[in-house]
Amino acid sequence: MNKHISKITLLATLGMSASVALAQVPNNDGYLFDTRGVVAKSGFGLCWKTTRWTPAMAIAECDPELVKKAEPAATAPGPTPKPAAQKVTLAADALFDFDKAVLRNEGKAKLDDVTGKLKDMKLEVIIAVGHTDRVGSDKYNQKLSEKRAEAVKAYLVGKGVEPNRVYTEGKGEKQPVTGDKCGKSEAKSKKLIECLQPDRRVEIEVIGTK
Repeated sequence: MNKHISKITLLATLGMSASVALAQVPNNDGYLFDTRGVVAKSGFGLCWKTTRWTPAMAIAECDPELVKKAEPAATAPGPTPKPAAQKVTLAADALFDFDKAVLRNEGKAKLDDVTGKLKDMKLEVIIAVGHTDRVGSDKYNQKLSEKRAEAVKAYLVGKGVEPNRVYTEGKGEKQPVTGDKCGKSEAKSKKLIECLQPDRRVEIEVIGTK
């Protein structure tokens, strides 16, 4: 009898394991999910994010304020406006010099072009994500990327964009665009700094309706 019960228990356990293994993980590689499709969280209840996470991947369970900010404002009954989301990546060499978070004149001209395009759309949110090259420590580059994003926000606000419409974030050196182009050397040389210029950038995503 005991052997029979043990066999049933084993089969039930195997069946449960199979069900868990077949659970569908959400199609969102910005967060870590377990085999049940449940987002993984730390001991403090914070969702674990991957290095590929961007604000556009935010989910209500983990970043409710960001999801709410990106939601279109309620409008009176009538024709539904067509959504218009345009992503603008500003040229890195026109934004920041090495180890700087001060906008150059070329960078200001790029932002002027962005604000000019806002006149033709109903703005919902602007997401500005700062980046750095790999020279320097992770901690230092994280702070520098945040300062670059804030510099872009300050300029946009100065041009009339509402502060609460601009979300900023820094990615540090985690998402370089140069790849292996500049080699593996960590020695700070003029040649390396020039090669890594494209990594010193701020990416802007404008979300709104026309």
